[in-house]
Amino acid sequence: MALNLIWSGFFIAAAGIGIYQSLLGNYDIWQKLTEALWVSADMGVKTALGLTGVLCFWLGLLKVAEKSGLTAILAKLLRPWLRAVMPDLSPNSPAFGSIALNMAANILGLDNAATPMGLRAMEQMQAENPHKDRASNPQVMFMVLNSSSLTLLPVTILMYRFQFGSANPALVFIPILLATLTSTLVGFLATAIWQKINIFRPVVLAYIAGAVLTAGALGWWFAGLDDAGKATLTAAASNAILFGIALSFIVFGLIKKQNVYENFIEGAKDGFKTAVMIIPYLVAMLAAIGVFRAAGGIDALCKIAAFIPEHLGFDAEFVKALPAALMKPLSGSGARAMMLDIFKTYGADSFAGFVASIVQGSTETTFYVLAVYFGAVNLKKTGAALPLALLADAAGITAAVGLAYAFY
Repeated sequence: MALNLIWSGFFIAAAGIGIYQSLLGNYDIWQKLTEALWVSADMGVKTALGLTGVLCFWLGLLKVAEKSGLTAILAKLLRPWLRAVMPDLSPNSPAFGSIALNMAANILGLDNAATPMGLRAMEQMQAENPHKDRASNPQVMFMVLNSSSLTLLPVTILMYRFQFGSANPALVFIPILLATLTSTLVGFLATAIWQKINIFRPVVLAYIAGAVLTAGALGWWFAGLDDAGKATLTAAASNAILFGIALSFIVFGLIKKQNVYENFIEGAKDGFKTAVMIIPYLVAMLAAIGVFRAAGGIDALCKIAAFIPEHLGFDAEFVKALPAALMKPLSGSGARAMMLDIFKTYGADSFAGFVASIVQGSTETTFYVLAVYFGAVNLKKTGAALPLALLADAAGITAAVGLAYAFY
């Protein structure tokens, strides 16, 4: 219901703004809205088709890992925690392995690998879902964790800062780490409370403590590196890990005497089917977001958000980065474009550029993740997934602004 109202609300809000602009004599607004419909719908199809190759490749490798037993081994590392926070899944559910791989890929910033593994996890959870049109508790928890997107290596953000002439591209590393950790913890805790999961069990607390300590240790280690090598090191490490994962899947399959080629082809066929399945959901969501943005909805929200701090006498310099923050839950490419525009206008090392960088790394693109993951298994009722994910987004963005003031 929430997604239905929000999706319709984008169109209604765009129409309202269009009527207001018409009363002011700006009749071109309707042409902008119509063009946004066509462009966004076309983008939805192109985005899904653009994912086809990635989905085929990584779901092919994931099938190799499943057939060889590698995912079962990896699942054992997170199984105690996953069993505690996803009690509705059967103890030996194959989804645990895919979830473990997805979370590992997200943590390492390997987006190309994370999405196909996440889609596979959703399909496996859907097989156990007693209500095929409504998201189960494990699916909601998984979606919120993906939306909050705990990421330890924000490689692309560091690269963009370097390209736009930042004197120290990696200066945002620790603030991003803290912001994304905040987003993930808030999303997880809120979902656990909503689903009445006991978060005070020793196994749950132990894994949370482990995640916090690991993030802290990585931040401490990274802070001690030479500034000139931080961006290069993280990029090299990320690419090496990505290739290493692909190679390890194949080698492990060969060791287990599997026909890795045939297994890969079997999984790749599933990837193609998934890419086709998500097209209607992406078209619907991107069209709604497109008309809202074209109508000036994002600009209006920025003005509303700036009104309170400006009239209370607080420093409102962060407002310059608000377009990127408000766009982040709606469109990853839109948020990235706004971040780069802020770099171009104010500079990558400006306060606005600093805030935009942290925001970009603090959360995922919630509406995109929801459309792709739930659309892949044809779920029409998403339950509390969207409001819980947006709460995590709000926590991450708020933390990003606060950390920017603390670290800049």
